[in-house]
Amino acid sequence: MFNGVKIFTATKAKEREELGETITKWLRENPRIKVVDKVVTQSSDNEFHCLTITVFYREE
Repeated sequence: MFNGVKIFTATKAKEREELGETITKWLRENPRIKVVDKVVTQSSDNEFHCLTITVFYREE
């Protein structure tokens, strides 16, 4: 069971490369968060490639 959702998204190559570090930083800043599930979604069109990571968590 979860009581919160956080969505991380990036469309530019540099942002996509740094997305893992962004999530790690957020987790460190929120030590009461316990991740219970995640969904990784990738989409693209002719110009952009979007990476979205949806984190489902429980705040203790």
